[in-house]
Amino acid sequence: MPKRTVLIRKLTGKAVLPVKATSGSAGYDLSAAIDEPVTIQPGEIRKISTGLAIQLPGDDLVAMIYARSGLSVKHGITLPNCVGVIDSDYRGELLVALINLSKEPYTIQPSERIAQLLVMPLAPVELMEAETLDETRRSEGGFGSTGR
Repeated sequence: MPKRTVLIRKLTGKAVLPVKATSGSAGYDLSAAIDEPVTIQPGEIRKISTGLAIQLPGDDLVAMIYARSGLSVKHGITLPNCVGVIDSDYRGELLVALINLSKEPYTIQPSERIAQLLVMPLAPVELMEAETLDETRRSEGGFGSTGR
């Protein structure tokens, strides 16, 4: 698949351009563009500025914001909505909503890596109402229905 260019605009001098930590990294690290440390109390949700806006090169792509596993596992800091979806026509600032699931306050430092950004293709689909759906071995079996 050929590389496509995503335009990134710094909205503030504190903004850090996203980078991949290694050549094998799937996501680009997003950093906090904040003037001073921000403490997130247990159970609290805070929106953290990245100081960045992006332009995807087509409506067949979506940008998604995911939690950083290190922050999640070590400090209980994750995204309250699990994944942030950035539509191709959005041009506003990328804000990262973070929640503290731990029992201890956690302080985000200026320029700290707080999330990761992935850009992915969208499968073109059409939704169509149907009276019935094909039967499968699993059929309507829900959570845990496969025995695994």
